[in-house]
Amino acid sequence: MRKITLLLLVFTFIACSRSKFEKEWTTEKAPETFSARFETTKGNFEIEIRRSNSPAAADRLYQLISHGYYDNSVFYRVVPNYVAQFGNTDVAVMEQWRSVKIPDEPVRLGNKKGTISFARYGKETRDLELFINLNHNIRLDTTFVDGVKGYPALGQVSKGMEVVEELYSGYGERTMPEADNMYADRPDFMRTFVNLDVIRTAYILSEE
Repeated sequence: MRKITLLLLVFTFIACSRSKFEKEWTTEKAPETFSARFETTKGNFEIEIRRSNSPAAADRLYQLISHGYYDNSVFYRVVPNYVAQFGNTDVAVMEQWRSVKIPDEPVRLGNKKGTISFARYGKETRDLELFINLNHNIRLDTTFVDGVKGYPALGQVSKGMEVVEELYSGYGERTMPEADNMYADRPDFMRTFVNLDVIRTAYILSEE
């Protein structure tokens, strides 16, 4: 019984430590190229990121994946032939990451099908949320959002795009008006949108 209790404490400590935020993490630099695997309720897919596409954003993505930020994150917005979006988890942790801004950068890699980009809602707001393009969304390369032009893609899905395309999309945009409830009462949100897929874990596979 004592061993079981100790194991539970260890697992609890590991889970909590992976959800913490340390400001020093935000100074970590990504390698020129890295790949990562996302294990989801629908299956696994992998991405390959080139830092030269958007250096500041690549650094942030590398930091987030390295420190377990996307574990248990929900694909809360999946719109057929448009995007699959994820990246919001624990509110307190979100706010800590968002307190460290990253600069805006020009679009070097466009939003073709299979590419991955940070969502944004204005100046220096690429921070946590990502979307995978389910179509050639070239208009996103030049769209202005509060004076900021375009959504710079960082890289692309290198394996398992068929998994991404199978993520549950039946709710479309209907989840968006309820998105705040995902933070306030995630169990209730998931009961309302029971079919949404979840990222079980994400981790760095290789670095060059």
